Amino acid sequence: MRPPIRDIAVVAFGQTDHTRTSDEQSEVEMLMPVLHQVLDATGLKTSDIGFTCSGSSDYLAGRAFSFTMALDGVGAWPPISESHVEMDGAWALYEAWTKLLTGEADTALVYAYGKSSPGSVRDVLTRQLDPYYVAPLWPDSVALAALQAQALIDGGHTDEPALAGVAARSRESATGNPHAQLRGSVPHGDYVVNPLRTGDCPPIGDGAAAVILAAGDRARELCERPAWIRGIDHRIEAHSLGVRDLTDSPSTRLAAENAGAFERPVDTAELHAPFTSQEVVLRRALSLGGDVDVNPSGGALAANPVMAAGLIRIGEAAARIHGGNSRRALAHATSGPCLQQNLVAVLEGEDQR
Repeated sequence: MRPPIRDIAVVAFGQTDHTRTSDEQSEVEMLMPVLHQVLDATGLKTSDIGFTCSGSSDYLAGRAFSFTMALDGVGAWPPISESHVEMDGAWALYEAWTKLLTGEADTALVYAYGKSSPGSVRDVLTRQLDPYYVAPLWPDSVALAALQAQALIDGGHTDEPALAGVAARSRESATGNPHAQLRGSVPHGDYVVNPLRTGDCPPIGDGAAAVILAAGDRARELCERPAWIRGIDHRIEAHSLGVRDLTDSPSTRLAAENAGAFERPVDTAELHAPFTSQEVVLRRALSLGGDVDVNPSGGALAANPVMAAGLIRIGEAAARIHGGNSRRALAHATSGPCLQQNLVAVLEGEDQR
């Protein structure tokens, strides 16, 4: 997938304040302010957008084709060029990126949203599992993450105090993020599933995010310092957990290699690691040293709106480039149990070509 035919950049990023519940809002009401935020930042109107793509899950919403209702917030009349993925919004961004590569559009709006509060997200996520051998056992997402954490501890790659340190660092970093659900000194808490404590797990909450992509000179017109996507790729592990080494993530490493992440050092990494143990796996797979600023936003441990958290990682990395706080950043998104599916994007400022 690299090098791209056209230079494409993230030119705007917006997100909601992530909260434990949003009972008073529908998905459309939660999403609309974010859409207005990114459009206002670029001066664009809906009619100026060449392609629109969204990411969400009908399982969270509890009804089929729920994403069609969210189009009310976008404005689908007159008819627009639109698509949807039943995945985290990071994969919607990937589809929009490929659309812009074809030259059929110069701008794209990508958005994602998720409301986890109405039901038990731990049980909902079991529907991702192998339907013959694993799903009938109903292992929830935290139990599977605990298996991964224990494998890391048994392999000598980490221990419980180190995992607690990841949680503390992430939530201290989130003190500078006004959108985070958890900030500052948060008690590590009791065991949820041994060896994972409350602080090792992501908060359950609701939220949405949106970005605007633009190609070439159009990006320079819309943003003073575009975050150019220099490479992006996604890969997947085997569906069966029993044939995987849970202490490693070959798919992340391969996606990063194809995205060009190892060609030059990055100074920032936004990793979609909902559990502390998963950050350990990703750091090893991506060869991230101590000189890399990992999850300066607080990451998914500070706010984890399902279906939007991966897109937020790309948006947060882009925002640091927009603000001049990063020159070359890596963004990672994941989906599925124990880092099953992984996407890696490399973003740079204009002067890093």
